[in-house]
Amino acid sequence: MRNILILAFISSALLISCSSSKETNESNNMSKEEKNDGWVSLFDGKTAKGWHKYGGTPVGSAWKVKDGYMYLDTSGKENWQIKNGGDIVTDKEYENFHLKLEWNIAKNGNSGIIFYINEDKSKYNWPWETGPEMQILDNNGHPDSKIIKHRAADLYDLITASPENVKPPGEWNQVELKCFNGNLEFYLNGVKVLTTIMWDAAWKKLIAASKFKNMPGFGIYKKGRIGLQDHGDEVKFRNIKIKVL
Repeated sequence: MRNILILAFISSALLISCSSSKETNESNNMSKEEKNDGWVSLFDGKTAKGWHKYGGTPVGSAWKVKDGYMYLDTSGKENWQIKNGGDIVTDKEYENFHLKLEWNIAKNGNSGIIFYINEDKSKYNWPWETGPEMQILDNNGHPDSKIIKHRAADLYDLITASPENVKPPGEWNQVELKCFNGNLEFYLNGVKVLTTIMWDAAWKKLIAASKFKNMPGFGIYKKGRIGLQDHGDEVKFRNIKIKVL
């Protein structure tokens, strides 16, 4: 009887393990329909393949992968970023694209999704010197939430997102960024929250009135890398996929 119980326990454990593994893998896999429609995964749920630290070096050890998501381990904080962390960017550059991903921010946390990044380290030390940002934030805990245009899903320091439908820290938020010939759209949890035109006269006025006004390379590039920001706070990402338009 004892042997039967032990075998039953082992079988049950194996089933749970297989089920968990299947769920983890499928959480970052795409359907056949998505693949046929041109979607490509930017995260395999197991490694940081396809990404590197801004500047060209490999992804630092503070960026870890667990249970099908990539997260920033903040145990080694140095100044405002993390030791062996830093901003990470895609190996490839993108021009017209539709990006989808999910993020989960820690309490009082801050991060961002940066796009059209020019990775010329001889000119720019940081991704945000060239790339606009979709803000990731705990709107109820981080001090930046008190600043207009600095809240979750805002086009950081340029345009406020509306309506405000962000989920609280610890919950997953699904976002989409669509960039096509200068037409920019942000979606948060299935709702369009922001739209604007890039690179026209109005765009230049937005930048001139922002904190980026003295950064000559900001918001001018029409092709570049996509980045995930190390702002010193724990943040998780999963289901990262892109479609070239």
